[in-house]
Amino acid sequence: MLYLASKSPRRAELLDRLGQPHRLLDVDVPEVRAPGEGAVDYVRRVARDKARAGWAQVATQPGARVLGADTEVVLGEEVFGKPRDAADAAAMLRRLSGRSHTVLSAVTVVDAGGERQALSATEVRFAVLSDERIAAYVATGEPMGKAGAYAIQGRAEAFVEHLAGSYSGVMGLPLHETARLLAGGPATEEHDAGEPATIAG
Repeated sequence: MLYLASKSPRRAELLDRLGQPHRLLDVDVPEVRAPGEGAVDYVRRVARDKARAGWAQVATQPGARVLGADTEVVLGEEVFGKPRDAADAAAMLRRLSGRSHTVLSAVTVVDAGGERQALSATEVRFAVLSDERIAAYVATGEPMGKAGAYAIQGRAEAFVEHLAGSYSGVMGLPLHETARLLAGGPATEEHDAGEPATIAG
């Protein structure tokens, strides 16, 4: 049985697209970047921590596999997490307006045979967003709980001028990399759309 160590309905929906039956695990993993920790290392670590936390719950079950994932929006070396409030969401969107950023999405699968991980790096360029447009978007509530204060599968899709990489990775689970991991593919596969975590626009 495959277990998804995530509270995200988007990841569950994406995993459904692979035709993978799964159950959800509620894991509580701190998402705090360590001092001096690079953006790529941070995303990889959080995905691994989630998968390990889930594995600790089901390790005794025969045939269990646990998938953990983490997705972050990165501008330069700054990681944009989930906004604290509406003002923080608007500030993030103003920073992303008219610029390119990187969305890093790491996936870890843990089973009795060990761990495998893959990383997707996608370049996303936003159009220039007016303060009025940002305010209207924030007022919908959609940015809350989303890395970088936007949901590409929602109204923010209209902000995107260009995308190079994995659309599903920006949503929260890169399906190509995930499918390869679940099929026992390479543990270090990376899909890079340029140098991750260095695109500053």
